[in-house]
Amino acid sequence: MSEKRTLIGVISDTHGLLDEKVLELFRGVRSIIHAGDIGNEDLIWQLEAIAPVVAVRGNNDSDTMCFPNERMALIEGRTFYVRHIFSIVEKMTQAQQRIIERHMPDAVIFGHSHKAYSGTWRGTLLFNPGSAGPKRFSLPRSVGILELTEDSIKPRIIEI
Repeated sequence: MSEKRTLIGVISDTHGLLDEKVLELFRGVRSIIHAGDIGNEDLIWQLEAIAPVVAVRGNNDSDTMCFPNERMALIEGRTFYVRHIFSIVEKMTQAQQRIIERHMPDAVIFGHSHKAYSGTWRGTLLFNPGSAGPKRFSLPRSVGILELTEDSIKPRIIEI
């Protein structure tokens, strides 16, 4: 008997560019989380054609965009705290630690640095899929997939 698994697509820092490869990579996901710097609201509608999207505004997104700066999302019984700017485990501020302690999410999803990252703090996954938008700096373009099983969340970074 196979274990039930659910896939979630995670994307950030598109800055208005949605690569066709992303549409292929996200085929079959249950939900999509966009961690900000969307660039163009139409991009969210394109993702919505694949699966429901949870999105937050990034520091380069207009205040008129209809997305919050942060949010909690419940997907398949797991809680996700999503905001554009958050630190890696080694650089978390006390305020960020308090956010995790207060909300007790299964995962914190963030972007901003354009650098993919996966770490754990006190049982909470901290996950940055990297940047899926126009290539910047010397960093590769990437997205993430989270595989939810009964007892774990397995993160994966996929270069595009």
